[in-house]
Order: sequence, then C-alpha cells, then structure tokens
Amino acid sequence: MRRSDMTNRERTYTISELSREFDVTTRTIRFYEDEGLIEPARDGQKRIYQRRDRVRLMLILRGKRIGLSLQEIRELFELYDAANDDEPQLQEFIRILGRREVQLQEQMKDIKEAMREISQLRRQCESWLKARKERPEA
Repeated sequence: MRRSDMTNRERTYTISELSREFDVTTRTIRFYEDEGLIEPARDGQKRIYQRRDRVRLMLILRGKRIGLSLQEIRELFELYDAANDDEPQLQEFIRILGRREVQLQEQMKDIKEAMREISQLRRQCESWLKARKERPEA
C-alpha cells in the first residue's frame, strides 16, 4: 500500500471540518450520530471522525437529497455491514431507488396537473378582469 493511501485512510476529521465540507450544521451531524448512522470515536468531549464516518455522512446526505428516509438509509448501512459482498446491498438499493423513482414520477404527474389547473384558473380570472374593464359603469 502506498504511503499516501495509508495516510488518506488514517486521516481523521473534526465535526467542524465535516460541517464545512458538506455544508451542514454540526447539529445535523450530531443528529445522525444520535440516530446511530455514524459513530465517531471520542477523546473526552471531542469527536474524532474516521474516513468511514465521512463516507457515511456523504451517503446520508445524498440519500436524503433523493428522498430516502433515515430508516431506508439505516437499512442499507446494516445490509452493507452484514454482507460479505456488495451484491445484496446493491439489489436492495436498486429496489429502494425504483420505489423512489415511482414516487417522484407520481409527484411530477400531480405537479403537472396542478400547473394545468393553475393556468386555467389564471386565464379565467384574467378573462373576468378584462370583461369588467370593458363593461361600461352604470
């Protein structure tokens, strides 16, 4: 193993460094710790985050961004920790992503319908206003 690889693997992070890197509050990171999703080492009151914690934080934030629940993220982590290979985790992740994709497609359909209704209502209101302006006052 190259020295730079070893150094990179042994690198630790403070909560402030991770907070800045991922643009989240330290409170957010502590919340994920309380939820058992990341497990930093401790030196007294100081938290010491390893490469694994950093990667997990990145995956948590990515999962949240695509709409996964913390429970779904937790299940993926547990599956990964228990697996001797990545195949079961990848299969589960594909299943979760497929379910999320269906949800988002349904939301897009609902949003498009709402946009059509808004446009129709706007045109109707504009028509009413135009008719009022053209009507002679009594």
